[in-house]
Amino acid sequence: MKRIFLILLAILPIVATVNAQNDPAAKKILDGVSAKIKTFKAITATFSLKSITSKGTNNGVRTGSVSLKGQKYIMKQSKVEIICDGSKIYNFDGNKTITVSSVDDAGSTLSPQILLSNFYDKDYSYKLISSTATFHQIELVPNDKRKNVQKINIFIDKTKNFITKAKILDKSNNTIELTISNTNTNALLNDNLFQFNKAKYPADVEILD
Repeated sequence: MKRIFLILLAILPIVATVNAQNDPAAKKILDGVSAKIKTFKAITATFSLKSITSKGTNNGVRTGSVSLKGQKYIMKQSKVEIICDGSKIYNFDGNKTITVSSVDDAGSTLSPQILLSNFYDKDYSYKLISSTATFHQIELVPNDKRKNVQKINIFIDKTKNFITKAKILDKSNNTIELTISNTNTNALLNDNLFQFNKAKYPADVEILD
């Protein structure tokens, strides 16, 4: 689930300082998506992830949901759940363990907090690959070559001005195809949704912090 979490957050846009090696056309599109997202008070969406090995083997499709409101978010995939109340992150492994960490400890990982400061200018170089009648396709390559990701190709719906698909290629040439659907940008989310409640989980759950 942590991998799902990072992939999802990696394709949600944000804003920062222009990198000279980046494509101005791609930046204009990304900044436009970012500006639009900042106007939404809350967002909910469902997602599907298809994993394909370097040899072309399809490992199947997993589905989940995500809700975001300001600095808070909750993600679910089967029994696995990640909750952020704005200061702490609670990661339930779907079994009997909850790992607690501080938002500040997220550091270099992609999170909504980094999201809001704009990851694409700071962590990636990017260029516009194509612009069909329906989608813009932008390729992002990590500036830190130690990352396991080779590149991320994101697809932005021209009509919605929103990212609806991404393809992530890792250094072992495995591919994850992410599709975002059922997006509601007018969601009404109660702040209680993002509050950790131990009573929701198994009685013998272990909390690690």
